[in-house]
Amino acid sequence: MACSESVSSVGENMSVATAPRKPRILLATSGSVAAVKFANLCHCFCEWAEVRAVATNPSLHFIDRTAIPKDVILYTDNDEWSSWKKLGDSVLHIELRKWADIMVIAPLSANTLGKIAGGLCDNLLTCIARAWDYNKPFFVAPAMNTFMWNNPFTEKHLISIDELGISLIPPVTKRLACGDYGNGAMAEPSTIYSTVRLFYESKAQQGNGRV
Repeated sequence: MACSESVSSVGENMSVATAPRKPRILLATSGSVAAVKFANLCHCFCEWAEVRAVATNPSLHFIDRTAIPKDVILYTDNDEWSSWKKLGDSVLHIELRKWADIMVIAPLSANTLGKIAGGLCDNLLTCIARAWDYNKPFFVAPAMNTFMWNNPFTEKHLISIDELGISLIPPVTKRLACGDYGNGAMAEPSTIYSTVRLFYESKAQQGNGRV
């Protein structure tokens, strides 16, 4: 999929001076079957940005790690613990929070949505979310069964993360992986990519420089 096509006209008139470096995008995935598209999502963003990736342990069941671009580092919960040896060492979730200009969770599972809405932080991904600077953009693309999407808890959790300043890239209606038809499928990687890039570059064009 040529992800750049959907935003091919964006930023054509921007001078090099407005972009001293590529934007730093932290892509994260949680345990939804839509994580099978995570490598594709990484490829989309690598055409434009510097990318680092985070995966929860459940999401590893769906990800083809060999398909992720070779220049993208994929961090897991094991890295959070193995990278710290003694007092004074850097903490991975804090370093990633500092590094990133934008965070994108795609797919966002019902479970991880509930954790972030409730302030829980029991893995690398949710620790980053808990430490996040909400003056920086944060996007989520949920993916779950229609019954889960329509559950009253989902609406409450979406309200909670909206109050934090997290931007929703809504799911779509289609035939789901389980065979059901309904709303809850993750937006396509090209849509996620174009949404984030258009947001970033519109801010730059407004004279804010780096987002």
